[in-house]
Amino acid sequence: MSDPVAETETDARLQALEGLLALPAAELQPTLNTVGQLVSELLKADKVDVFLLDTSTQCLVAVGTSDTPMARLQKSLGLDRLQLANGGRAVQVYETEAPFITGRHEEDPEELPGIKHRLGARSSVMVPLPIGMETRGVLAVTSARNDFFTQGDLRFLQAVARWVGLVAHRVELVQELTNLAVKQARRAAAEELITVLAHDMANYLLPLQARIQLIQRRATRNQSVEDQRDANGAAASLRSLTRLIQDLLDVGRLDQGLFTLRPQPVDVAGLAREVASTANTPGHPVNYRGPEELVMLADPERLRQALENLVANALKHSPPGLPVLVDVQMQRRLEGPWARLAVIDEGPGIPGEQLPTLFERFARGPGSTGLGIGLFLARRIAEAHGGTLEVTSRPGDGTRFELALPEDLATSR
Repeated sequence: MSDPVAETETDARLQALEGLLALPAAELQPTLNTVGQLVSELLKADKVDVFLLDTSTQCLVAVGTSDTPMARLQKSLGLDRLQLANGGRAVQVYETEAPFITGRHEEDPEELPGIKHRLGARSSVMVPLPIGMETRGVLAVTSARNDFFTQGDLRFLQAVARWVGLVAHRVELVQELTNLAVKQARRAAAEELITVLAHDMANYLLPLQARIQLIQRRATRNQSVEDQRDANGAAASLRSLTRLIQDLLDVGRLDQGLFTLRPQPVDVAGLAREVASTANTPGHPVNYRGPEELVMLADPERLRQALENLVANALKHSPPGLPVLVDVQMQRRLEGPWARLAVIDEGPGIPGEQLPTLFERFARGPGSTGLGIGLFLARRIAEAHGGTLEVTSRPGDGTRFELALPEDLATSR
């Protein structure tokens, strides 16, 4: 004959599991608090904790807990944060990924004194908590009475832990998607604003350039050395501004699919030598090394844009007096000849954590004063040619950007 009490208990536990999966994918802590309260009422426990590992402090933190007197006492005693280094049964379950059950905490030499004596725990069931593909914490149920939990409770709690892991993982995924959507919306709004601003600024460049050219000619005619120097400085600043606005507009063109190449035979060596010569100053020397001539099929303006951005980036991060090198070589690969253009500086290097996002649009490192689009555009220009742009850098050992392009653009795309 069936046991009505056992059947009722089984039905209640099944309903509890169904209730767990029905929890809304809202914020993690309120969701786990609900889990703790639900399990506490079902098992008639004095406290239920959902411990998750805080990697920054190496603590198991009771992110979710039941609303009970013992749980409130635990928080007041600071026992809702368990240092891995201090040991204890919850830490042991997390580290070994093996469940634990006891009805005599006070006799357990492995348990923390505060849990045995100050919190008054007598019986506990603890199981590892899997979230995603890894163990991320511990689900713990505690009673102030001895020999309170059974092996059936342990098996039930293991099932609950798997379901709680699914709920927590779902909440985390929703939060990640929400954060990603907010980030993308902000980026889209920023990019639209920047593109509109760049268009408006471009309208003022031609009149400003004409005025500066008039001042330059007048200074030359009047043999005014100071006016000529100031006019040349203004012209150089205007060229930098023009390049920045062109970069901003190109970001918009990439999004709209309007970024195109106009390939033609180009002396890549001559173009690189010219970029180096233009950027060279007494305080920041830029040297060229490579062949006298290297002709290949490319878009000269786009290639110049990429090189100028790489050289400008190198100069920005080079200490005064240390040279930047533009090195051009021909490479023989299985698919045919390639041109390799390297821009090398002797600056402080790039921290390793910045390298994965270095070529993303608007990516900026500490101390950067730019908008973070130069390297993004340089890589996209390389890719549009069927080539690559890679970086090698170590803190304190300078940085090397290597732009590689196939000789035959038509067969590489």
